[in-house]
Amino acid sequence: MEKRRVLIFLLFAFGIAGAVALVIAFTGGLINSPPLSPNSPLTLAVVLLATIYMWAPALANLLTRLMTGEGFVNMWLRPNFRRGWPYWLAAWFLPGILTLLGAAVYFVLFPQHFDREMNAVILSMPAGANMGLWTFFGIMTLQAMVIAPLINSFATFGEEFGWRGYLLQKLLPLGKRRALLALGVIWGMWHWPITAQGHNYGLDYPGFPWLGMLAMVWFTTMLGIFLSWATLRARSVWPAVIGHAAINGIAGLGALLARGNPSPLLGPTPAGIIGSIPFTLFALWVLFSPRALPEADWSAEAKPAEQIL
Repeated sequence: MEKRRVLIFLLFAFGIAGAVALVIAFTGGLINSPPLSPNSPLTLAVVLLATIYMWAPALANLLTRLMTGEGFVNMWLRPNFRRGWPYWLAAWFLPGILTLLGAAVYFVLFPQHFDREMNAVILSMPAGANMGLWTFFGIMTLQAMVIAPLINSFATFGEEFGWRGYLLQKLLPLGKRRALLALGVIWGMWHWPITAQGHNYGLDYPGFPWLGMLAMVWFTTMLGIFLSWATLRARSVWPAVIGHAAINGIAGLGALLARGNPSPLLGPTPAGIIGSIPFTLFALWVLFSPRALPEADWSAEAKPAEQIL
């Protein structure tokens, strides 16, 4: 493993993100961040997260390559759609399916938190909409699964170009399964500065912020194994970009069906331990199925002309 390059990459990725988190913390935090203008729904925190924090891994990728003289080889940017299209499809649609299954598991275990009247869905409906609540929820789900991966890809590329496009290949000498687990833990820890400010789990839960930070590591490890599997199988970082964008687009749908005060550490979103059960089962299949991961290190198989991307 190229320890020096890994260390430099991590210093950049964590350093840039940490600096942004400090700015957010000293300007009101995630929850009370000031709006960009009096009537703007955008806050300073949202803009900083979308434009700098989430792009810290991509910047770390480029800066590490420049600083160490590695050059711009093996960047895993070729789409490889002809060969990897099944994994593109899996990355596009499986996150939505697994998220909805996780929400269903949560509501089966905690039926008191299921809002049969769908009050949050009613509030989301446009005025004058002439359709049933489940029909509208189905349309929202379809939009989240089909359109959101495209819209969200700009932001998620900033993360995946770093995590799956650089660090994953540097960790592969540990063995593929160890590399996937290590990357998931690192990815979760990278979120800690904003998890401690309420990202994903809020501020009001038992054991704040430590249990939220641990839950985040669990979630990123389970989701990260899925994204790394798609990357290695498709021989491209793009399915991970799409898969990450898909989960960002649909993660909150389960919360629209919730009432009362469900613990965010448990569900119904996939960031909760119970909400992530389908992702956990998929991750276990990847880790323990002998055919889930490709046998060869495909970066070593690439032709010189292909290694540029």
